[in-house]
Amino acid sequence: MSKFKKKESRGSQTINTSSLPDIVFMLLFFFMVATKMRDNEMKVRTSVPKASEVEKMEKKSWVNFIFVGPPLKTEVYGETPRIQLNDKISSVDDVQEFITLEREKVTEAEIPFLTTAIKADKEVKMGIVQDIKQELRKINALKLSYIASKEERGAVQ
Repeated sequence: MSKFKKKESRGSQTINTSSLPDIVFMLLFFFMVATKMRDNEMKVRTSVPKASEVEKMEKKSWVNFIFVGPPLKTEVYGETPRIQLNDKISSVDDVQEFITLEREKVTEAEIPFLTTAIKADKEVKMGIVQDIKQELRKINALKLSYIASKEERGAVQ
């Protein structure tokens, strides 16, 4: 007859980690494919003007962007300059609602730090920008900045 031996317990068993790199690379690949890198799809052209005094914005999560310029799809939107709020073409009347919705996304303590940035094409007339500024004044969104590119020193125009 055979004799059965009782196995001695040696503590904890080792875990097989040979498939761990495969799992990590699958997750990495999934997040690379599923992540959206750009927030807004541009529907208007914005060739910004040059400025001599330019400051970099500190915290871009506190900035709400309003884009103004001629539409890229002229056959759909025409030739006149349009306003883009997030991913859609809007009118001046939609600016108040847009800023109000953006304010609801942040805490009450962050609201005084919110800035509205207007990125307008250099060919756009100031009338549409003035209309946007009037709508911002109505909802007390007075912190405003204009997007511009830095002018190189010594450049002759």
